[in-house]
Amino acid sequence: MFRFGIQGYRPRWRNGRDSIVTAHGARLAGLGGLTLRHVWLVWDLDDDEWFADAPVLLDFGAEQVEIDHQKFDDLSITWNTIDPHQAIEDPGFRLAWRAEPLPPLTELPGRTLDHVELLEWTGGDMADGSVAVGLDLGQTWLVVYNALDENGLEHHPPGPSYRRHRLGP
Repeated sequence: MFRFGIQGYRPRWRNGRDSIVTAHGARLAGLGGLTLRHVWLVWDLDDDEWFADAPVLLDFGAEQVEIDHQKFDDLSITWNTIDPHQAIEDPGFRLAWRAEPLPPLTELPGRTLDHVELLEWTGGDMADGSVAVGLDLGQTWLVVYNALDENGLEHHPPGPSYRRHRLGP
């Protein structure tokens, strides 16, 4: 089964920081020092807006990490499985990949990733324990978080409602 008609994409849902560190910690830490080439989002062509239910692709050239949230605490991280140049074939939506389609994303390509952090939500609500992925890109950040059954993006350092876990040096 394809998720939203994205060819080759098979999410692997995990819950909790320990599970994510075990499966992806070393590889996420290994992104440090690489240059971000593109942030790809799925665009809803009919509504002319970001389709936040689909994965966020971070293209670092030799590595592409695909981040996807669903429910209150499911996080899927996959690697190099999606080609954003291929058509999305979902029968219910007209969708297409777009590089940096939102204004805050246009400043990110060309920035070097300092490090990655896994961020545990501690806001005292039903999302407690959900895990976001934070990327320190020097003078700016990109955080891909669980926006209650879809992906959300923040463009600033993680706030006090996150317990921060730096990966790598």
